[in-house]
Amino acid sequence: MKKYLLIIAILSSSLVYAQDDLLEELESETTEEKFEQPAFKAMKIGNLQSTKVAAKGDLYLYVSHRFGTLKDGVDTFFGLDNANTKIQFVYGVFDGVQLGISRESLRKTYAVSAKFKLMSQNDKFPFNVVGYTTANINSEVSTDRYPYLEFGDRVSYASQLLISRRINNKFSIEIAPTFVRQNLVYEPEQPHSQGALGIGGRMKVSKRMSINADYVYNFRRFDDTIYNNPLTIGLDIETGGHVFQLLFSNAQSTNEPGFISNAEGDWSDGDIFFGFNIVRVF
Repeated sequence: MKKYLLIIAILSSSLVYAQDDLLEELESETTEEKFEQPAFKAMKIGNLQSTKVAAKGDLYLYVSHRFGTLKDGVDTFFGLDNANTKIQFVYGVFDGVQLGISRESLRKTYAVSAKFKLMSQNDKFPFNVVGYTTANINSEVSTDRYPYLEFGDRVSYASQLLISRRINNKFSIEIAPTFVRQNLVYEPEQPHSQGALGIGGRMKVSKRMSINADYVYNFRRFDDTIYNNPLTIGLDIETGGHVFQLLFSNAQSTNEPGFISNAEGDWSDGDIFFGFNIVRVF
């Protein structure tokens, strides 16, 4: 009889300990951070960088076209004769860190970039926070026009802090405090160092489509400049491993120093550029 009582006591204590372990496991699960889905599907909202960062080991190919201005009409077949093309490769080297390299035909610009995730939106923190920086080299500018040109004059930089929030399943928004440095400016009155603020958003209209828009206000643009603040409106279409972006913008460049500082078009005058981005991940 004593042997049976001992067995029952051992089994009872084992059940108590197992129950305590299960409760501790459940409690630990409920205290873990629950991350929201990404605020944006593509790495760019339109022209403005989004808070999406390539996953470790993923290779992205970006092909971007910005045609000439629609204002020229049939003379240039509504800008199709004057395309600006950019080819970019982006690779996720670590979790939350990506590096990129690109070449844009406008001003024959080579660029390198880095993007790194600082914070992700979850049940304890309301925003995604990402850092982005790029350096561009203008290989087109020559000593014929600038006799004292040095290599450093060809370089321009941009750094951004990207802060986004997925409001709900259909709507996301982002702000982007920005610093731009142009060692060579195209207007004497234009400061070399410029501060700007970008804002962008995404509104999902169907399972695979969303309407996107972004705008950047340059705080150091002087009154008589020929350039404008860039406004871009587009449509994202998801097709399996591709994201296809159709865009209208008053900036033909797709590089940050280019479109933030030197957006040559004017929406009010119909001087806008049609373009698209094709994104493929491997």
